[in-house]
Amino acid sequence: QVQFVESGGGLVQPGGSLRLSCAASRRSFSIDTGSWYRQAPGKERELVATITNPGGATNYADAVKGRFTISRDNAKNTVYLQMNSLGPEDTAVYYCKVVGKVPFGGRRDYWGQGTQVTVSS
Repeated sequence: QVQFVESGGGLVQPGGSLRLSCAASRRSFSIDTGSWYRQAPGKERELVATITNPGGATNYADAVKGRFTISRDNAKNTVYLQMNSLGPEDTAVYYCKVVGKVPFGGRRDYWGQGTQVTVSS
């Protein structure tokens, strides 16, 4: 079995930065598409960013354009979200979703467990 483990969340002051990671728990995995979602208190889950593989094309929600950068490291089976210029509106639980497969397995979606990002003075 493979699961994706998120890390990098925490408490940060407004204007600060955090880097989230979403890494496969097993060595062998092939990433198709990586995405980050977030769910803020009292709001529905929203798509923040996506990245394709192998093309590497990225897309961002309007609210994070110019501030967030999604990236991947295929060798490490990891998807990242670099978050800069954070504001209180970015406070949410952030979830990664990876579309991919283990060797000889079928493609499926994998969700991370979520990591809390809190932006507060």
